[in-house]
Amino acid sequence: MELTYEEGLALLRAYNQGDFHRKHAYIVSDVMGWFAREMGYGEEEDFWRLVGLLRDLDFEEYPEEHCIKSQEIMRDRGLDERLIRATASHGYGSTVDIAPEHTMEKVLFATDELTGLIGAAALMRPSRSVEDLEVKSVKKKFKDKKFAAGCSRDIILQGAEMLGWDLDTLMEKTIQAMRASEHAD
Repeated sequence: MELTYEEGLALLRAYNQGDFHRKHAYIVSDVMGWFAREMGYGEEEDFWRLVGLLRDLDFEEYPEEHCIKSQEIMRDRGLDERLIRATASHGYGSTVDIAPEHTMEKVLFATDELTGLIGAAALMRPSRSVEDLEVKSVKKKFKDKKFAAGCSRDIILQGAEMLGWDLDTLMEKTIQAMRASEHAD
């Protein structure tokens, strides 16, 4: 079954009560939409956004079964296997062995953790915004393992490698995507 964005929002809200997880879902969704347009997948933008929105569907209620329980939840609703696979693939190497294959899955894998790190770095700025955030500031925070310690540097690096990009390129593109999202709010 195809899912509209509005139906995806309702599903997200059913399993995520906290503002933190919801806000991060909205940011990753917007970032995925930006990448879809920028990388020539504009006709799939809605799907990319939906994948970004639902990738952590199970995390708040089932953190020990992250990327596993979400597959069950979605299958029970008869959702598209492409959506189920894509959302689960971002847990590759930590909770599932579903390797990101499609460009969209690789972008999700690379940017999910990075959006958290960039968001945390932006909050440290006087502007509290990504608008004036530069790659060099993010790289400095990236090197500080205690800063945003929950954001896996290894996953970010692995994601950049999957895409064939260096870390600076991934950071620059993700900052641009988050700026576009910030303007849309």
